[in-house]
Amino acid sequence: MKKKVLIWTMAFAAICVLSGTALAGSKGNQRKGKYIYRKVYKECHAAGKVDSPRPILSPDAKTQAQWKRVFDKKDFDQFGCPEQWSKLSEKELRDIFAYLYAHAADSPSPAKCK
Repeated sequence: MKKKVLIWTMAFAAICVLSGTALAGSKGNQRKGKYIYRKVYKECHAAGKVDSPRPILSPDAKTQAQWKRVFDKKDFDQFGCPEQWSKLSEKELRDIFAYLYAHAADSPSPAKCK
């Protein structure tokens, strides 16, 4: 009887850990997002599509709700370089969103691209 309880307890703990890990991975990585965001603009600049290798919009250009709306609608026209934005994977978009959302104008730590 004790073995069954121990097995069920360990199985439950494993399920909790694995589901927590899966949920944490879906949020996006802010550091990678910052790198990818800047990389997109450097590629655009190298191709002659934009005047500056620096992003047009800094994270504090919008509030968290506005960034959420942009990424929910996938309205990336305002960023420029639609070719580069269309090539990004869902994971890369989640990473960029995590970066922009975390440093939005109404966030605890707003930031500008430097």
